[in-house]
Amino acid sequence: MLNKHNFDSTQAAYDRIADTERHLRRHGAALCDLFGAFDAPSGFDALCDLHGAFSRQNPDALTIKAALQEIMEALAQQTSQVADNVARDRDFDASAALRWHGARISELHARFHHAG
Repeated sequence: MLNKHNFDSTQAAYDRIADTERHLRRHGAALCDLFGAFDAPSGFDALCDLHGAFSRQNPDALTIKAALQEIMEALAQQTSQVADNVARDRDFDASAALRWHGARISELHARFHHAG
């Protein structure tokens, strides 16, 4: 007999991992650029860890969750003054980019709530 709960749980895990990988493919370069603009090596390292997690045949949910947490923390450490300086020096709305990436990473991380 098929255990529907295990199937649903497995599917949910697969979905959140796939969504995170899809987001990384679409927006990882912009996030990398943002960490470069903010001179945030810890965020860049966490982004590399996240990318590395997807290079494995079976990505580990706990590794992904930890990398997302580190990325969120690196984004949260940025100040509005630094964002203003980056915006002026690089001629783009660094504050809006910071908020957008922070919100998306936070949403992805929240989906891993029950992963360990």
